[in-house]
Amino acid sequence: MNSKPKRLTREQTEQKILLAAEDVFALYGFQGAAINSIAELTGLTKQNLLYYFPSKEVLYQKVLENILDLWLAKMALFAQRGDDPKTMITSYIQGKLDISRTHPNGSKVFANEIIQGAPRLREYLIAHLLPLLEDDVALINLWIKQGRMDPVDPYHLFFMIWASTQTYADFSSQIELVLGKSKLDEQDFEQANAFLTNLIIKGLGIK
Repeated sequence: MNSKPKRLTREQTEQKILLAAEDVFALYGFQGAAINSIAELTGLTKQNLLYYFPSKEVLYQKVLENILDLWLAKMALFAQRGDDPKTMITSYIQGKLDISRTHPNGSKVFANEIIQGAPRLREYLIAHLLPLLEDDVALINLWIKQGRMDPVDPYHLFFMIWASTQTYADFSSQIELVLGKSKLDEQDFEQANAFLTNLIIKGLGIK
């Protein structure tokens, strides 16, 4: 019987590094984070880690792009789920909350980058986020024109969804303190999803 540990593929190793980097960058920020700390969390040497990501700057950039790509994947699905506003907006809210649940520290790193003015992510946002957002805005405007929801500003609708779903990652410490918990669990996210979905769907006048 072969008892040798299974070797990870390059993609698996990179994902392992990115998850560890999310934790370290969220805790210490870009300036305070150390490659050695990230390597230690992954069980790699610093030299091995640098084989995959040749500098802290490259790794930080990839962490930002990775969390944004997860977010964009939810946005890209928005216009592909059919023609039912209630179902599509419900799915969109759920998808955003899922990212806050599974990648809370990645969301914190992303939020901190945005707070700083997005110096490392601005061009990536312009190239990847804005086109998808414009498609989503056009779809909301079409539903309004068809009388399927109340007239609202689509941009502010998405701003509200982003803010309300990401707060469960970016400000999780505050929510945990209020709820008397050491960490938010799956039930907390289910309750958040039910509340936000009900509030937003009713607020949009969708039957």
